[in-house]
Amino acid sequence: MKTIVWNILCLSIALLDSAEVPKRCSAPPHYPSTRLGNKWIGRRKFDSGESVSYKCAQDFVPYTGNLFVKCVNGAWTTLTLKCEKMSCGNVGDLPNGRFHYEGLSVIGEKVYALCNNGYTLKGPKYMICRRTGWTDEFPKCEEDDTTCSPPEVANSVRFSGAGDAIHRPGKKLTFSCRPGFLLDGPQHVTCSPSGQWEPKLPTCLLSPARQGDKQGGCSAPANFNESHANLAVKFITRTTFNPGERVWYTCDVGYSPVGGTRTRTCNSGQWTPLLLKCERKMCGSAGEIKNGRFIYTGAEFGDIATARCDNGFQLVGRPTRNCMSFGWDGHAPYCEVVMCDEPPEVANAERDRKDEAPYKYRSVVTYECRKGTLQGNKVIWCTENGTWSAPPLCREITCPSPNVPNASWTRAYITRYQPRDTITMGCRHGYTVVGASTVTCGGDGRWIPSLPKCIRASRRTKWQSQYAV
Repeated sequence: MKTIVWNILCLSIALLDSAEVPKRCSAPPHYPSTRLGNKWIGRRKFDSGESVSYKCAQDFVPYTGNLFVKCVNGAWTTLTLKCEKMSCGNVGDLPNGRFHYEGLSVIGEKVYALCNNGYTLKGPKYMICRRTGWTDEFPKCEEDDTTCSPPEVANSVRFSGAGDAIHRPGKKLTFSCRPGFLLDGPQHVTCSPSGQWEPKLPTCLLSPARQGDKQGGCSAPANFNESHANLAVKFITRTTFNPGERVWYTCDVGYSPVGGTRTRTCNSGQWTPLLLKCERKMCGSAGEIKNGRFIYTGAEFGDIATARCDNGFQLVGRPTRNCMSFGWDGHAPYCEVVMCDEPPEVANAERDRKDEAPYKYRSVVTYECRKGTLQGNKVIWCTENGTWSAPPLCREITCPSPNVPNASWTRAYITRYQPRDTITMGCRHGYTVVGASTVTCGGDGRWIPSLPKCIRASRRTKWQSQYAV
């Protein structure tokens, strides 16, 4: 017998020794653009099954993923939280001008103010995206009374502004020479705030004769702002071109060619027409948002898509995306279900335990009164605002003792009766019941039907009662 007990004891010890003890984890790893929650900073050891949370680093906001990682037998699960740099979004409209964005409007980047022709910039040339938003001072484009004198360049042709009588600061002119003449000087000049053309006006010089070629060369070709096409970079600095020479154009940033040819040819001192057509690039869909949607100003270059969540969901991430030359900037945010705190306690009531925390939008809780009568809705729900609908009350409602003169009833005398209690009343000898003899305590604290009365019976009433057929 001792041998059997000893063998069992040895086996139990061996099993305990062989049982695997969950391994602990060292400090959680570092992830780019995130940092560990303050309560866990400095700790070196964590038990298996313990969870910690991360948050986005300074100047970054979350746009997807989960905040938590868990220690599982000596190793941390992978963090899925993704953070992107905070953005100031669209700075707004600049009357009589426009804004040029340096990048995606993230912290530290600039947006430059550019005024239309005839308007002068007042205020800062640019605004900077800070953590609190765009810097406070907003630029303005104000009309300037200064003008430049009408330009006179012999043997030239002005491609823009030829018929204007007034040339205000910012006004640009483009020059080209007549056939047989070559442009000497800048092709483009601008009216400066001081009322001078800058750079100095060009001249048109007689083209030198070319052996075997009676056709003249061409001056620099013009740009056409309304077409959103610009001369290729390699040709910008040249002022003269040989007969038959070709140049080509490219579309502005955010525009794509949709037809025509991008080349022009120097022919008898004149450039062939520009047929290239450029249209704003399309960005298409800004993405799908589960439990939400995007509202678009459009889906072309310069348009904005704004995210909106369905009722009961809240936005996590940047709410807007801008259609850029490369497509929509940033990432699509997501809509997280609204959560409610623990349901309110109701005096003298118990609630069911079917729905446990966390309590999401439209979660319901049912109350039952331990004592008293329930007033209000027995079911409450988690609303779209993250609060519970109005809870009920449990009030103890009783009926008073049925003090009817000259009456008695079948139950023992008590001062208060509970709802649904029923009594049958009778009158003393010589009295007659008028009304219902059986009454019930109602839920509103009143007897139903109303209490009867006991009235004294007359002799005629007694005789009629005795001899009634």
